[in-house]
Amino acid sequence: MNITDPPKESLIEYPSQFPIKVMGAKVDGFVHAVTQIAKQFDPAFDASSIELRDSKAGNYLGITITITATSREQLDELYRTLSTHPMVKVVL
Repeated sequence: MNITDPPKESLIEYPSQFPIKVMGAKVDGFVHAVTQIAKQFDPAFDASSIELRDSKAGNYLGITITITATSREQLDELYRTLSTHPMVKVVL
């Protein structure tokens, strides 16, 4: 008897607005780099929606971007691209 796994259902309905938190050292070009990556995956990305938050000591910067998520593959690739960028420390 062959038992197949049921299809994995997504908890996200596509398309939807999807916030992503990105953290890295507070250096020149960090916000621009994250913005460019966001635009790669969501051409309609609105940079004015970016939220910035300094760390307590001011050495790190938290950036919240909200993209229009269209598929699980898009989100996976966006996380992979952000996570491997040399300026990025953490992606949530």
